[in-house]
Amino acid sequence: MPNYDYQCTHCHYEGEIFQSMSEAPLTRCPKCHLEHFVRRIGAGSGLIFKGSGFYTTDYRTSAPAVSDGATGHSCAKPNCCKK
Repeated sequence: MPNYDYQCTHCHYEGEIFQSMSEAPLTRCPKCHLEHFVRRIGAGSGLIFKGSGFYTTDYRTSAPAVSDGATGHSCAKPNCCKK
């Protein structure tokens, strides 16, 4: 269930209300009790990664190690061992 931002156009009270998407928008201001409470358009929340390991386990691409048979040199740089 999302949070909705509301603002009273009469007393300028602002509040964040937790309500179901199927509920009708509120119209009565909880502060001045007049029918001037309107839902504001919000930006929504961004995607937040919490914890460690998201980048290293999900999004990092690793190049396979290239081995130069003559020198035994190996690396993961794409153009290092090419002749």
